[in-house]
Amino acid sequence: MLDELSSGLRTGDDTPALIRGRRTISRGELAGLRDRYTTALHARGLRPGDTLGLAIRPGPRALAMVLAAYRLGVRVALLDPTAGPDVLTARLAVARPALIVADTAAQAVAGWAAPLARRAGLALPDLTRLGPTVTIGPRLPGNAPALPLPGGPVPAAFDGDGDAVVIFTSGTTSSPRAVVHTRAGLDTGLRSVAGLVRPVPGVPVLGGTFFVMVPALASGAPVAAPARRPRALARQVTALKPQATYLTPPQIREALAGGVPFTGRVYSGSAPVSAPLLQRVRAAGADEAWGVYALTEVFPAAAVESRDKSTFDGAGDLAGELLPGVRARLDDTGQLLLAGAGVCDRYLGADPHEWVATGDRAELRDRRVVLAGRCKDMILRKAENIYPGLYEPGLHVPGVTLAVLVGVPAGDGDEQVVAVIETGPGADREAVRAALREPLRRMGSARPDRVVFAPVPLAGRSRKPDRAAASALASRIPRQRNRSAVRS
Repeated sequence: MLDELSSGLRTGDDTPALIRGRRTISRGELAGLRDRYTTALHARGLRPGDTLGLAIRPGPRALAMVLAAYRLGVRVALLDPTAGPDVLTARLAVARPALIVADTAAQAVAGWAAPLARRAGLALPDLTRLGPTVTIGPRLPGNAPALPLPGGPVPAAFDGDGDAVVIFTSGTTSSPRAVVHTRAGLDTGLRSVAGLVRPVPGVPVLGGTFFVMVPALASGAPVAAPARRPRALARQVTALKPQATYLTPPQIREALAGGVPFTGRVYSGSAPVSAPLLQRVRAAGADEAWGVYALTEVFPAAAVESRDKSTFDGAGDLAGELLPGVRARLDDTGQLLLAGAGVCDRYLGADPHEWVATGDRAELRDRRVVLAGRCKDMILRKAENIYPGLYEPGLHVPGVTLAVLVGVPAGDGDEQVVAVIETGPGADREAVRAALREPLRRMGSARPDRVVFAPVPLAGRSRKPDRAAASALASRIPRQRNRSAVRS
């Protein structure tokens, strides 16, 4: 599908492609960017199999750079500025990009704008110290050198399979875990999205993710990134009348609270999507409201429309019907395993696999998936997956004997992140608080909502932390008693 999209983008075509506020980027402009970036990356020596680190805000430059890398057979490693500098440094050491491409905003997070960025949960290391780095778009003093955009013929397109994208998920700072999708697997996933969303040429689609943009653009539909504020989103929906909209559950809740009038088909995922939430979306004007079950390893896996979800009266959460090409089974513990052509090829540094463990307990009723809770440590806050193992080591400052991050239910499938800190005998609690300020600051968007000081419950013969018990403990400790803000 990326090949189809790229071949359908031709310079000189003024058909709308990306709608950015009051400005529209045409398909011809997107094609021109792609061609210049392709030539530039080739001139830098990038060849099939190399890795390109990408730290660019979503938009035309990011999409054009992905298309350029894909044309050259170069795989893209996505660099997330919300992960925190320590985690990102470890991830870059594993990915070993031949080149890092960053825009001014990403570099500002690591430089002059760092104090402001930290308030927004953003933190980056100095990218220029981690590998060859170039800037695209406007460049400010102190940024990496600009990426030269030479003229000349566009290199021939790579013809074959191979790695397409690397997306980091869980693991630890010493052993980051990354999902690797091949070109063939990525194509399967994108076609599954196209089959689910059914984009019609010429009618806008509202959504800011790569998996929404590519199928829509390949089908000839322009794409608009959703406005952040409900009032602006309401104006956007009213003006564009999108045929399809993709928002996370937190975004939908904010939109409904702001009176956004939905239209067409609305899709939501990346976090649990309740039946009442989907019913509210339809009541706000949507023709259909869909919950999508997806993972980084396989997107999408299953989907359910609000009418089916609302009539389900069994135990558990109906995630929906498995999409075409996706297979499922349960392991001995009841954990859901998925396989199929769209499942990731492997984890970086590991052998290819057939089945992926979802970390979710489930029941299978023919091809219907009913979720029964998580069986892994991941915390889900505002549609963001937070993996405790990435951050807990940094919380073991002097005076701390054990520290865990746990999720505490916050309603409608969302969770708060709470750090439970156990101090040793005689430890100065105030000194520990002071020592925790910098590690907490470096956690980026994973920074906990609260910090509580209490013995961490243990379980089993190995006396490992009992996360369920720690979560229950954290939920019982009133906010006013734990001085939650370890301020920076």
